[in-house]
Amino acid sequence: QVQLVESGGGLVQAGGSLRLSCLTSGRTFSSYTMAWFRRAPGKDHEFMSASSWSTCDADSVKGRFTISRVHAKNTVYLQMYSLKPEGTAGYYCAAAAKSLRRTSIAAASLYDYWGQGTQVTVSS
Repeated sequence: QVQLVESGGGLVQAGGSLRLSCLTSGRTFSSYTMAWFRRAPGKDHEFMSASSWSTCDADSVKGRFTISRVHAKNTVYLQMYSLKPEGTAGYYCAAAAKSLRRTSIAAASLYDYWGQGTQVTVSS
């Protein structure tokens, strides 16, 4: 089974930066669609960014967040700039064992594997 472990969350001031890491298992990492979601209390998972053959960002984070991969480390990153208080949430790494179309890449239900999350708290 694929395992995903997030790290890098914490408390940050509004306007600050943070880099999240997702360490993955398996030799199929390079072929998986990888994504970052966040979930605030009482809300559904919100898509932020994904990486497959290319990258795709939600409008809410476009220009501020950047997803990247280092295949040699089996790791996907989410570099976050200009963090906002409304970004306070649990941040989750997810993987889909297939290539997702851009029309459905933001659908949390299509992802097969999830990490346990890392908390990001943005103070105002």
